[in-house]
Amino acid sequence: MAQVFSSVDTIWVLLGAALVFFMQAGFAMVETGFTRAKNAGNIIMKNLMDFCIGTPIYWLFGFGLMFAGTAPFIGGFDFLTRGDYAASLGLTIPTAAYIIFQTVFCATSATIVSGAMAERTKFISYCIYSACISAFVYPVSGHWIWGGGWLAQLGFHDFAGSTAVHMVGGLAALIGAKMLGPRIGKYDKDGNPKAIPGHSLTLGALGVFILWFCWFGFNGCSTISMTGDDILASAGGIFVTTNLAAAVATVTVMMITWIRYKKPDVSMTLNGSLAGLVAITAGCDAVSPVGAFFIGLIAGFIVVFGIEFIDKVLKIDDPVGAVGVHFLNGASGTILTGFFAVDGGLLYGGGFRLLGTQILGVLAVCAWVTVTMLIIFTVIKRTVGLRVDPEEEIMGLDIREHGIVSAYADFLPMDGHALFSEADFLPVDESVPVSHYPAAPAVSSTVTGKKMTKVVMIFNKGKFEAMKEAMNEIGIMGMTVTNVLGCGTQKGNTEYYRGVKIKEINLLPKIKLEIVVSAIPAETVVDTAKKVLYTGKIGDGKIFVYDVENVIKVRTGEEGYDALQGEY
Repeated sequence: MAQVFSSVDTIWVLLGAALVFFMQAGFAMVETGFTRAKNAGNIIMKNLMDFCIGTPIYWLFGFGLMFAGTAPFIGGFDFLTRGDYAASLGLTIPTAAYIIFQTVFCATSATIVSGAMAERTKFISYCIYSACISAFVYPVSGHWIWGGGWLAQLGFHDFAGSTAVHMVGGLAALIGAKMLGPRIGKYDKDGNPKAIPGHSLTLGALGVFILWFCWFGFNGCSTISMTGDDILASAGGIFVTTNLAAAVATVTVMMITWIRYKKPDVSMTLNGSLAGLVAITAGCDAVSPVGAFFIGLIAGFIVVFGIEFIDKVLKIDDPVGAVGVHFLNGASGTILTGFFAVDGGLLYGGGFRLLGTQILGVLAVCAWVTVTMLIIFTVIKRTVGLRVDPEEEIMGLDIREHGIVSAYADFLPMDGHALFSEADFLPVDESVPVSHYPAAPAVSSTVTGKKMTKVVMIFNKGKFEAMKEAMNEIGIMGMTVTNVLGCGTQKGNTEYYRGVKIKEINLLPKIKLEIVVSAIPAETVVDTAKKVLYTGKIGDGKIFVYDVENVIKVRTGEEGYDALQGEY
């Protein structure tokens, strides 16, 4: 008799698969934004390729190892995934729908490692790792939890993957980052951490919003069904607990960092959102909104102090906080389910049985991932090598690993490489020829004896509009404006980035305004600027005054005073 599938259930699962796939974009944006611009292309490539490498490998035999059979420790070998899993697992959806749903979960676990190992890992090494975790590391522990293995038989509860997905990826990230060593310049000679801020909080925030949105599919669609009142009620509850835990964790992190660092830390608060989402994933179907509130609250504390502990005590360089978010909160969220589960939780009179099973499951999966990933990373390190050479790391992985000068070539330059095009790196005889402007005869200045002075001002961006209006009022028509980074001899105010003091030179965004005057006295310009800029506080800016020997207008050949008149 032919099996009858549910249209609603199938659509629900396929929708969830699409949302979980889109989490790849979220992870890519978070990791790119929290790292430096010179490695942006490399980060994007790794997030793309771990999915594209993992997909066929998981289809070839990973899915079978996870779901073929109910043996305690491993599934079965099903090459090309040809089994009828809809029948064997009692699904109301076609086998193909279940395969793609599980594939995107596997890819999520694999991609977590990219952020912790960012900015110093060889691309080929990361590709090999992606293949290995998708082939057997993730499927074997996944079988224990979701494939009918020994943990499932004991009653271990991990509804959508706090342990199966996030803790596996987070622990692999911890091991990889430890074996790689920190980025150049991350720690001083005494072992104290130094902040290396990411280049775009905007991208990081976009990634977090994408992930939060997609998490409703990650958790909600893990019901694998939308048939029956009980399932409908469960799906609604999952959406509520998922959202509540994330929001509470975010507020918690904001308050902790506000108190500890004197200002609310943006990047750490973004990590707080992800920490709450990871922590609630195991028990989102089993806890009440009250339980979700406390899980989010605890996750906020864990991510802040966990990231600080990893960075300052363990001396493990994790650029994006992946270990704190995914490993620590994946493990803690799974264990907290043993406390807050309405049915069987310790705080609801269920005793220690569920809690003990949760702890046992976390420890067992940790042992499996630790042993296998140590072997994998050790083999990679001793063969193709894990880490790029120092010159490549300093220059940036984009140019040496992928041959791109900058991931932002046509946008505002973010680092030294972005200031150049590829032609600037070609030999002279290969450069694109340009026609030369015919030199015009020099025209002598018609006005002599006029002193020319250059006034350079460096000040806060917020004063620019007022400065521009003030210069216009005294008759200044020509000026050059540049966005710069800088500080005075006091090295800028003490700030924090992800809990680490920025102790060295804190370069702050400033405006550099350059004006060359002759007819208008330099003293008038200086006095006007001082009135605009003065507040009496550190950071009012500085004004530099220089004598100018000559000015030449290229278009006409005019020199001196005349060259200052009209357009450049």
